[in-house]
Amino acid sequence: MNQFGMRPGIILLREGTDTSQGKPQLISNINACQAVADTIRSTLGPAGRDKLVSAGNGKVTISNDGATIMKLLEIEHAAARTLVDISTSQDAAVGDGTTSVVLLAAELLTRLKPLIEEGVHPQTLIKYLRQGQTLILETLTRLAIHPIDVDHNNRTATAEATAKHQVNLDDMLLKTAKTALNSKLIANHKDFFAPMVVQAVKALYSYDLQQQESLSKTGTSGALDDLKSWIAIKQIPGGDVGQSFLVLGGVAFAKTFSYAGFEQMTKRFVNPKILLLNVELELKAEKENAEVRITDPADYQSIVDAEWQVILDKLNACVDSGANIVLSKLPIGDLATQYFADRGLFCAGRVHEADLKRVAQATGAVVQTSMSQGFTSSVLGTCGLFEERQVGDQRFNVFSDCPPPQLTSTLLLRGGTEQFIAESERSVHDALMVVKRCLQAPAIVAGGGAVEMELARALLQKALQMPGKGQVVLEALAKALEVIPRQLCDNAGFDSTDILAALRQQHAISINNATVGDDGIKNNDACWYGVDLVDGGICDTLERGIWEPADNKRHALTAALEAAMVILSIDETVVAPPSQDPGAAATGMMNSQNKPMSSMMNSAMQTASSGGGGARSGQLAPGVSYMKGRGG
Repeated sequence: MNQFGMRPGIILLREGTDTSQGKPQLISNINACQAVADTIRSTLGPAGRDKLVSAGNGKVTISNDGATIMKLLEIEHAAARTLVDISTSQDAAVGDGTTSVVLLAAELLTRLKPLIEEGVHPQTLIKYLRQGQTLILETLTRLAIHPIDVDHNNRTATAEATAKHQVNLDDMLLKTAKTALNSKLIANHKDFFAPMVVQAVKALYSYDLQQQESLSKTGTSGALDDLKSWIAIKQIPGGDVGQSFLVLGGVAFAKTFSYAGFEQMTKRFVNPKILLLNVELELKAEKENAEVRITDPADYQSIVDAEWQVILDKLNACVDSGANIVLSKLPIGDLATQYFADRGLFCAGRVHEADLKRVAQATGAVVQTSMSQGFTSSVLGTCGLFEERQVGDQRFNVFSDCPPPQLTSTLLLRGGTEQFIAESERSVHDALMVVKRCLQAPAIVAGGGAVEMELARALLQKALQMPGKGQVVLEALAKALEVIPRQLCDNAGFDSTDILAALRQQHAISINNATVGDDGIKNNDACWYGVDLVDGGICDTLERGIWEPADNKRHALTAALEAAMVILSIDETVVAPPSQDPGAAATGMMNSQNKPMSSMMNSAMQTASSGGGGARSGQLAPGVSYMKGRGG
């Protein structure tokens, strides 16, 4: 202590560190989340528009997939990045609903913002949101419809819905796949792609059912859990999208780099034997600094002969194995190519590791990393037919009619532009994930905003029974759920006010006129009314075949609520100052130039931040200001 009796200051943070606390910084975080949601709001649903994102390297992406757009935006706001995380999580877990989960989280925060401004403590909000989450999940479980030809663990809770709507598994898979594709760029071809998707995924599901006992004993995951390694999607520019095709139970990959002699090879085999290698089959180039000392000129020839003998022994081992097709992850040189061509074999080097693994899974071949002991017949694979097929301006090696269980599949996509094919691949991937989720958790709900309206009705009914602030919080949560049907109407150009009023009326009438079953649960005849995006107005979306996996909605609602509660629980934001490294400025400048749409997002963030009260100080990113204060 000094002579004036003052304590010395204790510096905990580096000089220049910005800290923001209290109500203003919470409002600022909510405004940032609103700005992110506004960016992708118009992409929701079948009538949603696409976003064109041009990266700094000149790459252009056209997509209406929420997770793809969120990744391309490269959002720097720390709190707003929570929305990126839940969108990515939704994409990885379910595949669809990546835009819905962001809109739900942002809308919930928007509805709660007036309560925060009025002084309601965030922990109070979080407490009642958790109660609302429990009610939502219970209601969703009760409403879910299970296929009648599949056993499920919760048959009692959903007996009314399942008995009322006779749904079989194949119909459920096909309609959920079509619903997932209906909001994509290839929506007009959903009847073409949906059966392909269902066939490819159902093959994995059937195999897992057969191996269910052994999988449970060993504790290993089934083929369905590793869907990406079994089902490949290949892009082929040119042609019409209707020329796309599926190699079911087989593998296809593009022709690899080839040397002289490749065109002399046999390009078609029936019941061939297949050898897979991770070995290089070409002569090694001498090193520039290599030194060989000889005493007799004849010794040099012996060294050359020894090098040739090494490669010839490898090639002879391949031929002696009886293989008709030789594939290698490493290069196969011009000598080996000509050698195999002269003996009627087909070879391909530099095969992508994923394709080589898929061929091994499909044909039963075992990848070899050594050739010293030769090869036995047990390491060779086979298939019914191998052929090189011309697809557009590319040639593909196609292995079809593989031996059981025929789990691998390859979908070859055609399209006029690179951007269209890339978006088609993302769309098919989403459909694959939706069908996978339907098979793992076979239950569906109606889309088109129907399930959100029914959940909102249940929340409002529960809110009337709650005292104090809980009533207001549940009402805000119910209003937040209505963002899905409202945005579907806005994107389609319909009057959302009239349509939402009609939906509320229809759901209220249905619950008032419902009868009570033996289990005490009301049999709701009209709970599946949603937005009619064809003619406008409302319709029974379940009858229209607009089906979504119940697990999709469960994951989206849970993720949105958890993200909102995380943001509400933040009471202080700390931003470290820029690095003092002299080279950091140049690096930062380079990075900022390569970030797509950063100027648009920064402008939106700045506008959002200026909407709240309180003084602002410090910067999180260019154009994004923190609100500083200690209110609360």
